[in-house]
Amino acid sequence: MLRNREMVETKLQRIAEKARKEDECRFTSLFHLMNEEMLRECFQELRKDAASGIDKVTKKEYGEKLGENLNALVGKLHRMAYIPLPVRRVYIPKPGSSKKRPLGIPALEDKLVQAGLTRVLSAIYEQDFIDDSYGFRPGRGCHDALRALSKEVEGCRVHYIVDADIKGFFDNVDHDWMIKFLGTE
Repeated sequence: MLRNREMVETKLQRIAEKARKEDECRFTSLFHLMNEEMLRECFQELRKDAASGIDKVTKKEYGEKLGENLNALVGKLHRMAYIPLPVRRVYIPKPGSSKKRPLGIPALEDKLVQAGLTRVLSAIYEQDFIDDSYGFRPGRGCHDALRALSKEVEGCRVHYIVDADIKGFFDNVDHDWMIKFLGTE
């Protein structure tokens, strides 16, 4: 298992190095960068009690024929024949409110592909992000942001700190711009 992890990390490091050194490099097909070892790691990292998607396949069921399932999935990815299933829509209560918000639950294979793509995209784009960015980045989190903030205001005469949240931000992202931006790498 350790050998597989090392192989996956080496592959991701090579992708990151290529993205860092070759400004003109464009990654046009990401599915071929994913392999069985990477998807196996993604599978191991899934919560065992994670909700199942529209196909009702659980982690336990998928894991019973893991090698066979991953091999078939990698084949579909490499042939460009992979088609994600529709998400299962559920509504969960909003904290501190009587309102509910929609939540889309992808099928297990789609979760694996999303996790794999996240790893590949992180390897490609991580070096382009500024150091002061902490959201949704590998090895960074809210505690790191708080530590950096504490260090920044230590010894300063700070009278206020602003905590802002953009309501409905993700609902209003310009998807055309996002796709164009992603196409620059």
